Amino acid sequence: MRIRKPRMLEGEAAFREKVIFSSYDYLKCCNYLLSVEPGPETHTKRFYSKLISSSHLLEDLLDFHGAKNNCNWYLYRELSAAVRHLARAAYSQKHIFNHLPFYGLGETPEFVKDGAITHAFLVDSLRGLAAMIIEEARRLEIPIPQKKFRADHFPRISTPFILEPDIDDLEPNQKTESVVRIATEFLGIVRSFEEFSSYERVPLETAWKMVPSRISEVEVRRWEMVTHNLQSEFDSYVICGGFGFGHGNLKKLRGFISVVLHLLEVMGKLLHLYERHLYGVGLKNIQEQTRERLGGVIDASSLLDRTINYGMFYVCDFLTRGRGLAQVILSENIKLDSITVGIPEKMGFHSRPSLLIAKIVQRFGGQVEMMVGQDRFDASSVLDLQWAGGKVKKEKLHEVVFTGNQRALMDIAVLASVNYGEDTFGKGVALPKELEYLR
Repeated sequence: MRIRKPRMLEGEAAFREKVIFSSYDYLKCCNYLLSVEPGPETHTKRFYSKLISSSHLLEDLLDFHGAKNNCNWYLYRELSAAVRHLARAAYSQKHIFNHLPFYGLGETPEFVKDGAITHAFLVDSLRGLAAMIIEEARRLEIPIPQKKFRADHFPRISTPFILEPDIDDLEPNQKTESVVRIATEFLGIVRSFEEFSSYERVPLETAWKMVPSRISEVEVRRWEMVTHNLQSEFDSYVICGGFGFGHGNLKKLRGFISVVLHLLEVMGKLLHLYERHLYGVGLKNIQEQTRERLGGVIDASSLLDRTINYGMFYVCDFLTRGRGLAQVILSENIKLDSITVGIPEKMGFHSRPSLLIAKIVQRFGGQVEMMVGQDRFDASSVLDLQWAGGKVKKEKLHEVVFTGNQRALMDIAVLASVNYGEDTFGKGVALPKELEYLR
């Protein structure tokens, strides 16, 4: 890239003053990356937190002043964004390292080894970017701080000591309904990964083809949000005291949810970096030049390998291992039953009654099926229920049987008692108080 010496424009002095101020800790972090030997005592969560916050504030400042549309400042802005996402991935990876003993996942030596390789890649990439950032700061005449961070500025947050858990165990107050729903939602996440069910590492040429056509930042962010919501619901309604409390199987399920969540965080940051900063064709020459320079420091092949053969591989592995546990938890918390109910008068199982039944089943979790003769239909699926309705109409049946989670069946019986919430003309009617959650 052709280097231009920056020239002062009218009003630029105030902007440069803010850039210098916002670059101070950021550049100190860059010097730290280049001066210390990578290790558990130097690259800590506290350091990554400092790097994330300083790069984020600088990126926001540059974006506000239009750096993404300015050739002179474009590279400095892109470097701050790249550093932030690598640092966030490293922070999540360190979180996994720190919390792994509490997840209850058993012996995982290969996972620990692969995690160390991933962290080393992140550190190497950050060190390469740090050197480029120092060079670019000098070109822009941004002073390089003389004071330097030391390792003792970033002590580890963890110690071998754990406080005694002397608050009453919350297990007596755990809600069966929430446990069943969480276990069911976990199994739903497992099903969403079924297309990657080979659970084998792939050759690099396959990884290149998978991103972004099959696995993209958008998809991973969606999975991350779903998993994060599941963990939040777990902590709010099942085990409020964290890993030290509650039923053993529930603690283990929480561990599987957590490790999957943080692996998805790592994947999301790497995919953002690849798709936004390393992949595709830029609209302008400066974008192409910047991508080439970033690609010279961040090895795209290694990035995709870590995304697919570390992140995706172990997400699938831990989901598979957690599936059996979730099924055990369901069997421990669900009472099975069956009921016989009438058919919606006149209109049968069209969209409205099918949707209300599916909502009931999804609320309580577990498996509920509608039996029409010898055929079974998933009562959590509107489409399945409508297919069943077609069979009911064809065979001119007047009753069907629902089997599964007793709690869901009780509300289905209430719904059936009011003709599934509609009159004989198919118009909606008021639902009983017990079913107000369906409104």
